[in-house]
Amino acid sequence: MLRNGAAGGGGAAAGGGGHRPVRVWCDGCYDMVHYGHSNQLRQARAMGDYLIVGVHTDEEIAKHKGPPVFTQEERYKMVQAIKWVDEIAPGAPYVTTLETLDKYSCDFCVHGDDITLTIDGKDTYEEVKTAGRYRECKRTQGVSTTDLVGRMLLMTKAHHSNIDEDLDYRKHTDNFGKGPKGHSPWTGVSQFLQTSQKIIQFASGKEPQPGDTIIYVAGAFDLFHVGHVDFLEKVHQLAEKPYIIAGLHFDQEVNRYKGKNYPIMNIHERTLSVLACRYVSEVVIGAPYAVTADLLDHFRVTLVCHGMTEVVPDKDGSDPYEEPKQRGIFQLVDSGSNLTTDLIVQRIIKNRLEFEARNQKKEAKELAVLEAMRRLEQEKQ
Repeated sequence: MLRNGAAGGGGAAAGGGGHRPVRVWCDGCYDMVHYGHSNQLRQARAMGDYLIVGVHTDEEIAKHKGPPVFTQEERYKMVQAIKWVDEIAPGAPYVTTLETLDKYSCDFCVHGDDITLTIDGKDTYEEVKTAGRYRECKRTQGVSTTDLVGRMLLMTKAHHSNIDEDLDYRKHTDNFGKGPKGHSPWTGVSQFLQTSQKIIQFASGKEPQPGDTIIYVAGAFDLFHVGHVDFLEKVHQLAEKPYIIAGLHFDQEVNRYKGKNYPIMNIHERTLSVLACRYVSEVVIGAPYAVTADLLDHFRVTLVCHGMTEVVPDKDGSDPYEEPKQRGIFQLVDSGSNLTTDLIVQRIIKNRLEFEARNQKKEAKELAVLEAMRRLEQEKQ
């Protein structure tokens, strides 16, 4: 059992009035954590006062779904870093039972409005649903692990470019993760549409306070992963009262210095992913590649940090960190992690067939449940 600090915000029962805090349970694989997972946990946290998140082991996931991309230790750390999570429960069982809810003194569990099935095709939440200790939240439209894996495998730029979508990508969106007999509404590819409301929901809304150390970090933060978390955690430890501002580069800028089909996630998706991290206070959407005097003065930055990865020169060949270096406020931070977005993509491409088989298997189970649900409805009529 691993506890985090208070997430802030929450249900009406928090604090006074002598009411017992409402404890909420969520569980899942949380493999390749993205803003869809974060949004589910944000909604769940708002239904109560204290959120516990159970994370399945590698062995459990391999048994029911196929091989996970990240190890269980990496997945534990990722979930812990989401700001709405108060505590994680490592090694949570794949099937959610009343015994698990009672063990952690949780009033109910929350899951998205999709379906999670065991290897036998059974609803993993059947027991808690029957007992009336189940709540549902809205699934985030426009993102899925299936889609993200597909973007990596295709190596196209259609997911972040304003050019017309190429035929390979369109064919992929029609077929990736689809079984031979139809299409599941829960597994597949869709496109995310950013709204100002979504940004407001994810943003902390907190401004720097007197005595805060304002630290600026910049980058792509693509496929926001445990390597980024390790770096931001180390940066957060540099000051007693840190206020970390993350500058995210536009897609075209990231593609200039990363090449290939990067970024895998577009600027809107990357914004939400970084905002969900408990170590980040503010995000600059479309930050300039060079850290300028205007930027440093505007945000009253006292420290600029960068990890141990290579710094690619700006378009004119200059050092993008020249200004903070001249001011004596630049610092390299060793996160102790060698995990990069490139390595994650390599993991997935190496196991391409396994991942595609996993997605097709998942789709087939979902379609079988859909058919059973239709038959039940017909029998009632």
